[in-house]
Amino acid sequence: MDSIKSHEEPIFPTMSSFSGQASAGTFLPVSRSLPLTFNNDADSDSVSEAGDTGDRTLQRRHSTGATLPPLNTASVTKPFPLDITKSPLPTEFLLSPEAINSGKEEEPVLPKSLEYISCLTHLAVFGILGAVTRYMLQKLFGPTIAQVTSDGSILFLDLPANMVGSFLMGWFGVVFKADIKRFSEFLAIGLSTGYLGSLTTFSGWNQKMLDLSADGEWLYAVLGFLFGLFLSAYSIILGVETAKGFRWLLRRRASSEEKKQSCLKANAYKRNIMSMILMVTLLMAFLIVSATELVKEFDKGTSKAQLWLGCLVAAPGVWIRWFLARVNGRGLGKDGQYLRWVPFGTLIANVAAASVMAALATLKKSVDTPTCNTVASGVQFGLLGCLSTVSTFMAEFNAMRESDKPWRAYAYASFTIAVSFAMGTIIYSAPVG
Repeated sequence: MDSIKSHEEPIFPTMSSFSGQASAGTFLPVSRSLPLTFNNDADSDSVSEAGDTGDRTLQRRHSTGATLPPLNTASVTKPFPLDITKSPLPTEFLLSPEAINSGKEEEPVLPKSLEYISCLTHLAVFGILGAVTRYMLQKLFGPTIAQVTSDGSILFLDLPANMVGSFLMGWFGVVFKADIKRFSEFLAIGLSTGYLGSLTTFSGWNQKMLDLSADGEWLYAVLGFLFGLFLSAYSIILGVETAKGFRWLLRRRASSEEKKQSCLKANAYKRNIMSMILMVTLLMAFLIVSATELVKEFDKGTSKAQLWLGCLVAAPGVWIRWFLARVNGRGLGKDGQYLRWVPFGTLIANVAAASVMAALATLKKSVDTPTCNTVASGVQFGLLGCLSTVSTFMAEFNAMRESDKPWRAYAYASFTIAVSFAMGTIIYSAPVG
C-alpha cells in the first residue's frame, strides 16, 4: 500500500508560474513556489537559457536522430514528467499518439541542412520585420509625431520599442513559446529570437546614454539606464501576467474541444517545407525592395536611406546573435562548472554591439559626411540593432529574478550595463586621427 500511495503522489506540483515555459526549448524550474528538488547546476542552466539557446536544439536532435520534445534535457539533470509539459492549448494533435505514449524515437522532420536553412530564413525575415517595427515606433513616439521620446532625454528613442518587445516576449517568448514550438519550432525561433530580439535593441539604448554622458549629462545617463531597465522589466512582467490570464481562458475552452483535436492532424514535413519556401521568397522580396529603395534615397542622406540599408544588413546581426546563444548555460572552466547561470551568449552580443556602435558614432563625428553618416547609421540601426537585444535580456533577467537567487538578475543586468557603458566611454575618449 505504501508503494502504491507513493506512486500516486505527484513528484512535482502543477506549475502555473510563467517561468515554467520561458525558454527556447527549455522548461524553467524557477518559480519560488516550487520545492527545492533541483540541484544548483540544473537551476543555473535553466535560468541562463531562459532567452535563447541558439542552434543547440538542432544539434542535439540530429545527434540523437530523434525529434525532441520542447525540453532542454541537455542541462536539466532530472527530466520532467510528460504531463507537466502538456499544453493547455489545442495543439496536441501535432504529436502522434504513438510518439507520446510509446516514447519511440522519430526521425527529424527535415534534414539538418534544410532545418538550418529554414531557421536562418525565419530569423532573417522576422529580424527585418522587427527592425522595421522599431523604426516605426521611433517615428511614432519621436519628436515628429507624439513627441514623447527624443535623443536628449532619458526617454530615449528606442524606449517604446524595448517596452513593446519585452511585453510581447512575455507572451510569445515565455508563456506561449512551448505551444508555438509544438506547431513550428522555426516559427518560435523567428518570433522570439528574430522579431522580438530585433524589435528591441540594447546597443541603441546604451548609445543614447553615452551621448548624454558625452554632453556632460551624467545624471540623465544614469537615470536613463535605471528608467529603461525598470520599464522594460515591468513590461515583460505585465506581458507574462496578461498572457497567463489569456492562457487560463484558452485552457477552459480547450477542455470543451478535445473531441475535435483528433481531426486536426497536420503534415509536419509539408508544413515545414512550405514555410521554408515562403520565408525564402519573403526574404528575397525584402532584400530587393530594400536595395531598390536604398538606391533612390542614398544620395539624400535621409532616415529612410538608413532604414533600407539597415534592412539589408539586419539578417547577419540576427544570425550572429542566434549562434552566440549556443554558449548560454555552458559556463566557464574545463567542465563549465563556473558561472553556468550567466547567459554569456547574450552578454557577448550586447557588449560587442554596444562597443561597435560607439566606435561608429565616433567615426561619424570625426568624418562628418553625408555618405559616412548614412552608412554608419544604417549599420548601427540594422546590423548592431539586431545583434543586441533587450527582450531576450529581460527574459533572462526575469527568470533570474524569479529563481531562488534573485540577486543574480541584478548582478547580470548591472554587469552588462556597466561593461557596455565603460567600453563605450573608452572608445569615445580615444583620439581619432
